[in-house]
Amino acid sequence: MPIKIPLHLPAKEILEKENIFIMDDTRASRQDIRPLNILILNLMPEKEKTERQLLRLLGNTPLQVNITFLKTATYNSKNTSQYHLEEFYQTFSQVKEKRYDGMIITGAPIELMEFEEVEYWDEMREILDWTKENVTSALHICWGAQAALYHHYGIGKYVLPKKCSGVFNHVVLDETEKLLRGFDDEFPAPHSRNTNISIKELEEHPELKILSVSDEAGPLIISSKDGARIMITGHLEYEATTLAEEYGRDRSRGIEIQVPEYYFPDNNPEKKPANRWRSHAHLFFSNWLNYYVYQETPFEWN
Repeated sequence: MPIKIPLHLPAKEILEKENIFIMDDTRASRQDIRPLNILILNLMPEKEKTERQLLRLLGNTPLQVNITFLKTATYNSKNTSQYHLEEFYQTFSQVKEKRYDGMIITGAPIELMEFEEVEYWDEMREILDWTKENVTSALHICWGAQAALYHHYGIGKYVLPKKCSGVFNHVVLDETEKLLRGFDDEFPAPHSRNTNISIKELEEHPELKILSVSDEAGPLIISSKDGARIMITGHLEYEATTLAEEYGRDRSRGIEIQVPEYYFPDNNPEKKPANRWRSHAHLFFSNWLNYYVYQETPFEWN
């Protein structure tokens, strides 16, 4: 089944070339199907790249999905054209009277700041509170996961001695968990962050459970026990070259950064990296959409 996006969204042409089933507004309006309505709060600087990464995964399931992109009103992105933001994005004031089957809150390159120092933190808190009554299941990625853990559960982050960057091995801790159905016992996933979450604090919180963890990168997938909030500290949505692009960007800025671990062949940045996490990324998003959104959301919101 397709994913429905705006007719002229730049990602449309790229995804169609990858054989992702895309449907624009015109065709979708002729179908009498109850689609899932998914809201994406995109906090990443290069929003078009993140759109493509997420739409690729959301568009490869048997469910029809309507996408609404959300931007912050209290901070204006400097890396995405104003035309793109005005054409394809809404602000919270435009959507807060609606209800959504699912929501994705992305990461943001602000993790070294205290949450209260973030320019749009008050707006973020309002959105996180709003999800409790207006979203069936919210998926939080990287900084979005840290923000949710801090706001909802009082669990903070701590700065790492060096950046956690690379593709690390993870183990599944609960084989009966629906979100991880079909997963291998061990699987790779990319990480790219300077902070981490205490496993001890997660384990001791009565409302949370850790679903997957890495000896080197720490917890990857955390869930509230009711499935209403899923937190993923890594980036299963990343493309094969994303970590390489981040590494090159940091080096060009004069930042002392180690080569991403277990990523480049022979640890050589001159060699092309392979995507070793793609199948688990598709499976993760498919499971989330099916078990925590589609199976749980009402046919009609009252």
